[in-house]
Amino acid sequence: MSEDTDDWMAPPDEYILEEMQSDDVFSPTHIEEADICRGPDAAYRCRELAKRGLLRKHAPGLYDITDLGERVLEGSVDPDELEVED
Repeated sequence: MSEDTDDWMAPPDEYILEEMQSDDVFSPTHIEEADICRGPDAAYRCRELAKRGLLRKHAPGLYDITDLGERVLEGSVDPDELEVED
């Protein structure tokens, strides 16, 4: 990902996506345990990432990374070009 600050992305978002690359489905609690950000902040950021298709929500508070999220981490998709999904 670029060094530029994206319009909607927050500083912990890239770290959240990287943490979600594990084979497991993660909750915001896992993000807090990984010392990326506080649980409430992680929950909000996960919802924002899911709105743009970077995370898939399986159930309330349970997420995993999507192919699109993987491509953003690889740098092949510009996160500024993503729109909120309905």
